Amino acid sequence: MQQPAELRPNGDEGAAATADRSVFCDHAAVGAADDRYYGHDLALVHHRGFGFHASACAPGVLALLEPVLARNGLVVEIGCGSGLLTRELVTAGHRVIATDASPAMLDVASDYLGPDAPELQLVVLPDDPLPDADAIVGIGHPLNYLPDAEAIDRAIVVIANALRPGGIVAFDICDLGWGASRRDAVGQGRVGPDWAIITEFSTPAPDRFVRDITTFVPNADGSWRRAAEHHENTLIDTSQLPEKLAAVGVTGTVSDAFGNETLPEGLRVFSGEREP
Repeated sequence: MQQPAELRPNGDEGAAATADRSVFCDHAAVGAADDRYYGHDLALVHHRGFGFHASACAPGVLALLEPVLARNGLVVEIGCGSGLLTRELVTAGHRVIATDASPAMLDVASDYLGPDAPELQLVVLPDDPLPDADAIVGIGHPLNYLPDAEAIDRAIVVIANALRPGGIVAFDICDLGWGASRRDAVGQGRVGPDWAIITEFSTPAPDRFVRDITTFVPNADGSWRRAAEHHENTLIDTSQLPEKLAAVGVTGTVSDAFGNETLPEGLRVFSGEREP
């Protein structure tokens, strides 16, 4: 998932929200998430303020999935988040099962997609199986949220085993270069009319990228509440992915994008096909 570019209001409306509103931060609501996946407030902020990644990736993903659409195949989405790419898939005519490891994200996705929502499933890789599929896709580097490289390797096997013969797989994933290029990154923040986020970064090891995230969202009474989450991403040498996927019957390549979009430095895309 792309991170905020700088500390600034998000357009004129965001500036008004910070300059003209009397904001009371409800410190009684301060708390830390107890797992590595998105809690309610961060899921909401991510949906409201970070849709640009899904918008950028969707055309390339849809182009890769054209053969699947032509045969009315089933697309399984991993790390569907709040349903931004899911909506693009459904609108294009795909049959979709959207999965995520965060119950809060699935709640936001259900609200966002409304009556058009496909089947939504709570799936925590690598221990949970995926439905058999003609395509498996994921954006926002969901595999990097697994605790270590061994768990990512196991998840790759789960993905390959769920792909039907001739099935297509495409997902983005953070390389070791993601951390190397952000070793001196400073804290960043963004503000919108009904959300704010501050993120601090650290790289305690070459294969570890850490975000300490503070969010602010409004309560019904006009006060604002604060929540905090600690996210650790496992970074991998993505050049090894083709060999690892080939060992489980998937032939593919690592590239810089799904299509013509420009992804952040260190975010790579694996795309491939299961043997017929």
